[in-house]
Amino acid sequence: MSESDPGADPDRMDLLHRRLDRIEELLAPDTPQAEERPAWRRPTDGEERWAVTAAILVAVGLQLALPARLTIDPRGLLPALELGLLVALAALHPHRRFDRRSHLLRVLGLALVAAVSVANAASAVKLVRELLHATGPGGALGLLATAGAVWVTNVIAFALWYWELDRGGPAARAQGVKDFPDFLFPQMTQREIAPPDWEPYFGDYLYVAFTNATAFSPTDTMPLTMWSKFLMMTQTSVSMVTVLLVVARAVNILQ
Repeated sequence: MSESDPGADPDRMDLLHRRLDRIEELLAPDTPQAEERPAWRRPTDGEERWAVTAAILVAVGLQLALPARLTIDPRGLLPALELGLLVALAALHPHRRFDRRSHLLRVLGLALVAAVSVANAASAVKLVRELLHATGPGGALGLLATAGAVWVTNVIAFALWYWELDRGGPAARAQGVKDFPDFLFPQMTQREIAPPDWEPYFGDYLYVAFTNATAFSPTDTMPLTMWSKFLMMTQTSVSMVTVLLVVARAVNILQ
């Protein structure tokens, strides 16, 4: 047998057989195609807006329920601004799903989240100052109710930040613009534990904000980018200071 005969080289024959097997797999009609991209990485219909709208309305209601001394003067200024921005967003994008990208909508959405955050940050600072000077709301129940409202609003505010910034916001996520996430949810790494059409919605980010505020650290969802880590660190710091001071003050009152 000549040296040029392919049969004289077992390695070459093995490579040839593997290539032929691969061609047969590709030509076979029942061969599974390449794995489909998960829903969170491809264009989808977008998230419905009711959950986000409800969360913002709850935050506004909690801000209005706070004592006047814990809010920015005039008391109704920031809540009114938040409601105005919410109405403007609904007027400019009346569809029930976040499926259209717009620079104006993006700016208004971020401004709304910033207004909620500023209002709650001011309340948190005033509450902490009163607690440090032992002049907080009278009675343990009043103290816990006031601090609870600030804490819950803080969770909502950071959930809105996570939801607005992850992979460019809800509209960008719906259009599959960015492949790399800012938050790594378990469903992204273990696709068998979730339906094939799973993608993160506001409820997922609310859960992330809640667990971060209670555990003082990430739980099942990991921040991947610098801004997401910084935001989670900030939220943890605010929550820790609020909880520790309120608990200490409440124990002091009960004694």
